[in-house]
Amino acid sequence: MDDLFSDDTKDGGYNGPLIFYEENDSTIIEVGYEELPKFDEEIGCYDGTLIFDKKGDHAILTIDYDKPPNFDADDSNYNTPLIVDKEIEGGDICKGALLSAIANAGEYIIYNDPKQPINNRINDLMSRMTLEEKIGQMTQIERTVAKDEVLKKYSIGSILSGGGSVPARHASPEIDPELAKRIGAATAREVRATGIPYAFAPCIAVCRDPRWGRCYESYSEDPTVVRSMTEIISGLQGDVPPNSPKGVPYLGGQDKVIASAKHYVGDGGTIKGINENNTLATWHQLLSIHMPAYYDSIIKGVSTVMVSYSSWNGVKMHANRNLITDFLKNTLRFRGFVITDWQAIDKLTYPMHANYTYSIETSINAGIDMVMVPYNYTEFIDELTMLVKNNFVPISRIDDAVRRILRVKFTMGLFEHPLADYSMAKYLGSQEHREIASEAVRKSQVLLKNGKSIDKPLLPLPKKTPKILVAGTHADNIGNQCGGWTIEWHGESGNITAGTTILTAVRNAVDPTTVVSYRKDPEPKYIKSENFSYAIVVVGEPPYSETYGDNLNLTLPAPGPSIIKNVCSSVKCVVVLISGRPIVIEPYLEEIDALVAAWLPGSEGQGVADVLFGDYGFTGKLPITWMKKVEQLPMNVGDKHYDPLFPFGYGLTTQPIKAN
Repeated sequence: MDDLFSDDTKDGGYNGPLIFYEENDSTIIEVGYEELPKFDEEIGCYDGTLIFDKKGDHAILTIDYDKPPNFDADDSNYNTPLIVDKEIEGGDICKGALLSAIANAGEYIIYNDPKQPINNRINDLMSRMTLEEKIGQMTQIERTVAKDEVLKKYSIGSILSGGGSVPARHASPEIDPELAKRIGAATAREVRATGIPYAFAPCIAVCRDPRWGRCYESYSEDPTVVRSMTEIISGLQGDVPPNSPKGVPYLGGQDKVIASAKHYVGDGGTIKGINENNTLATWHQLLSIHMPAYYDSIIKGVSTVMVSYSSWNGVKMHANRNLITDFLKNTLRFRGFVITDWQAIDKLTYPMHANYTYSIETSINAGIDMVMVPYNYTEFIDELTMLVKNNFVPISRIDDAVRRILRVKFTMGLFEHPLADYSMAKYLGSQEHREIASEAVRKSQVLLKNGKSIDKPLLPLPKKTPKILVAGTHADNIGNQCGGWTIEWHGESGNITAGTTILTAVRNAVDPTTVVSYRKDPEPKYIKSENFSYAIVVVGEPPYSETYGDNLNLTLPAPGPSIIKNVCSSVKCVVVLISGRPIVIEPYLEEIDALVAAWLPGSEGQGVADVLFGDYGFTGKLPITWMKKVEQLPMNVGDKHYDPLFPFGYGLTTQPIKAN
């Protein structure tokens, strides 16, 4: 079409009217309007203006139609084909469409060229950015305050969904890196299906004390296990190609998401497991227990690292320049960006937010690149701008942060693929993903006791039997199965999401002739009168997350103990514990015939029934020490006075049976 334009040296583009006809052999151009063009009585047809704007270099297209375009429900625009015919010199504009265009070619923009090396694109874009735009890139705000005008005015670099917006998955406690990788890939597809390209996962904490309310987010008390499970990063982001430079962010495609290794560092080692507290450890202990999984994460190309609320030997991690800049960035050569936790820099002072200027200066100079503000963005932006202009924060620190953020964004292909891909929606809750989740559930079940004597195991349970009892607070409660970080920040009891409860799973598993009776908290008289073949008691912890889950006694919540006592004293019973960590169970162990640590199985309760009834064997092993009493804590494998109820790595096995 170049021959239809005349060169205009003033604006660097080509100007000229184009005549579009509907009848001739030609090129079809699809044009969409967000609103219907207006009818123009003077020319007797519909006209409208489209403005294409790319950083100021724009083309204004004025188009006239003899009839209005058709509304397309798929893309919510009014669409019409424009037919370009190069042979026609003139004609009635209302028989086709007249296009008057100024196509401003402008300069060649390096950062918009995906063929350019990423460093060239970063340098080009940064050379065009103002200080305000750079600080905007360092600002992450909550989606509830992320209005269009806010994003544009402040050049906001990132939006997050706070706790309660997006549920997080947690992989199986069993040591199965290949399964963790498949879970990561499934998670990436479902996150992408919602239009989000970034997941705040995995948590590579090493939980050294189950009193911590985030212990269930950790894979193990053993750094070797946690290191192996960083394979989930390869599932989320894709496999880094061989011979790639180490420490550089990576994304393997538009069905993947960037990951965040967290919480750097020592979050799982705080005193008494108190969330956000102080981790007392020597440099050697920090490097040998809490740091190793970060080595693996960086080698696997993790794109971001989230810093911990906690302190190391009294120094807040968000203020620790030695660990963030000197060690993570300079020694480990991490090239992605470092992000804070939610309102974390506010907590550098007590009371929280007491001296925000100090908090910003200290955290940014420590090496923080992006701040999860998440609400008071104008205060953050204004204060950081003032600090830079008065040389309290060097512009080199700002440039380092923005360079890292842009490196991740260019790696993600965010400039080429800025919008959600609706074709990914088919993956949400797909059967394939549910099957992966079921596999994770059954492989993570740990059989702690099977029969009151070795030669008389209770499991696997017979499917065909006259009548069985299912009891307990967690037997028919999908919210309790899922725990925290599901639908709501702290999770919620009840029918909060689609899935299979353990009660439903039991009913699915047994023979059609077997009667399944359910009572949440059955009376002793009822239990004794019904002549049950056996009972399945499902009890455990309520949902929780973060500090709300800190628990200094770890007792089984009521009415769990009384349900166990009433049922197991009258009928052979298997107790299925739903919990995010070991809890004190020794006082009830003698009465229990079989005991299963089911952890938080989530929506796919069928995985629990799969192993109870022998469709699959028990294979899971404890990734954490199970104490006799809470006074023993902290107690970890390798300690001098190691005297657990069930040791790290313990787990009985059963063989699958073809038919019951």
